[in-house]
Amino acid sequence: MKLTKRPTAAAAALLAGALLLGGCAATAEPAPDATQNDLSSMKNEFYQATDPGKSPAGASARTDSFVSTISKPGGVFLPGFYDNGWDGNAVQPIFASLVVTNDAGEAEPDLAEKWDVSDDGLTYTFHLRKGLTFSDGSPLTADDVAFTLTLLNDPQYAGGVDFSDIVIAGTDDYRKGSATSLSGITVIDPTTIRIVTEKVNPLALRTLGGPVISKAYYGKGYAKGKLDYLKDLYGKPLGAGPYALDKYVEGQEIDYVANEHYYAGKPSIQRVIFKVISSDSALQNFENGDIDQGGFGSDPATLTELQNLGFANIEARVVPDYGAIWVNNKKPALADTKVRQALYYGLDRQQIVDAKFKGLGQVADVFAAPTQWSYTNDGVTQYPYDPDKAGALLDEAGWKKGSDGIRAKDGEKLKLSYITTKQDDPVIPIAKQTYTDLGIDFVAEVLDANTAFERLYSGDYDLAGFRSNGLSDPNDAVSEFGTDDPNINVTGYKNDEVTKLIKQGVSVFDHDARQKIYTELYQKLSEDPPIILLDYRKSLSAWNARIENGELFTTGNDDAAIALSKLKIAAD
Repeated sequence: MKLTKRPTAAAAALLAGALLLGGCAATAEPAPDATQNDLSSMKNEFYQATDPGKSPAGASARTDSFVSTISKPGGVFLPGFYDNGWDGNAVQPIFASLVVTNDAGEAEPDLAEKWDVSDDGLTYTFHLRKGLTFSDGSPLTADDVAFTLTLLNDPQYAGGVDFSDIVIAGTDDYRKGSATSLSGITVIDPTTIRIVTEKVNPLALRTLGGPVISKAYYGKGYAKGKLDYLKDLYGKPLGAGPYALDKYVEGQEIDYVANEHYYAGKPSIQRVIFKVISSDSALQNFENGDIDQGGFGSDPATLTELQNLGFANIEARVVPDYGAIWVNNKKPALADTKVRQALYYGLDRQQIVDAKFKGLGQVADVFAAPTQWSYTNDGVTQYPYDPDKAGALLDEAGWKKGSDGIRAKDGEKLKLSYITTKQDDPVIPIAKQTYTDLGIDFVAEVLDANTAFERLYSGDYDLAGFRSNGLSDPNDAVSEFGTDDPNINVTGYKNDEVTKLIKQGVSVFDHDARQKIYTELYQKLSEDPPIILLDYRKSLSAWNARIENGELFTTGNDDAAIALSKLKIAAD
């Protein structure tokens, strides 16, 4: 069960580069001198600790615990029911899924040792491992899987798991009729469950195969259409992951204890602690030995500091996301493809990337992370900084410069606002300069997050900075542009060819067939751009060399719990 749905995916990632909470018109021809991006620099890099003996005394004294960081957990520790993404990280050690997705976007076994998909792509049969239990020792069976899926399709459910693209058979009757169960779910035996869906979708496996919760524990007060009772259990989670919640001290830390009933065996490290630490103080805490692992942004100067510590194993990992500027295609000026192309050519994106990441980023050109299997820029229109071409496109679109230097059309000035939540957003000074030179009255608005979201979803914006959510499948980056739902497609973009290709991309399972579809889709999206892609980035993570297998664990990854269970403390 994917724990972000598209409406909130947009919100959660709004202005993340800035917030860090995230009918076909004329097409552009590729610039004659444009070349495809050299992505050789966008590879994961590992820097091994040069002197593990320099580990701080405080860290070395922890012989049975691993300490990482978390920013702002909200205390809703139930998969599918939290709004705070940090709670999503917090529940990972506690709950286990049927299936997890690795960095390559491939499904791997977790609670399910194997699964079968019917020839028509509509029926999924999961085979659970034998002898599974929750952390309290109670059995975990196919009945718990059925209960979990039923709960997430309840008429009152309004959380972050979205089944609309697959639809379990019988969902409509269950939600709107008198049915007492989902007809598409059949428990064959305690370790086997069959699920029939109504739509072919290669993403169904991860939606159906998410975290499993206990029917005996969470189902005691369940009645269809009444889920409020679950709120009493948000802070008392019970799962089958490698760790169980020990205590949560709001604003300070989350403590976990090893689950002796974990199917892969009790983890080697007895205790895990997620300390509530701001990104600004993470490096100092790591240097002092207060934490064993953390994320440290995308600044080469920080990389040097980490290397100088001696005891740090460091990875500069390509993050599977992209930074961009949303463009409100519903605004008359921005509905014109030529204007959006002009905004692309007229913005010095390389300067923005350099200012943001200082060498650990790269200008983005495709709606996919460069490490994703679908990434290709073959035939993609490139948009190098070219103010002359930008000006020519605006001229063609009827926006002419006036005596005041500002372009106008039919008596209306070309004025664009840019929403951000960070005063130091590097887009502001660079866009202000380049767009002003182009004849655009560019105005930045620094807002609080709630106001920014309200403006975004009411359509009261021109441009807005954001960072995508993590992309585990090619569809994650493009699905919003193929729907008319304003809560999902906040840009209002519409292109029938693009919509057709997006639907085709999730209607077949064959990897090569999907690749051909996305290659064409990326070309179409570059010709008729819905938004302005800005950057790809690397992010620094580091862990004390005393932690073995630290390279496996990245907070928030789908397989983070499995990785956490494999960590060990090196012997002296």
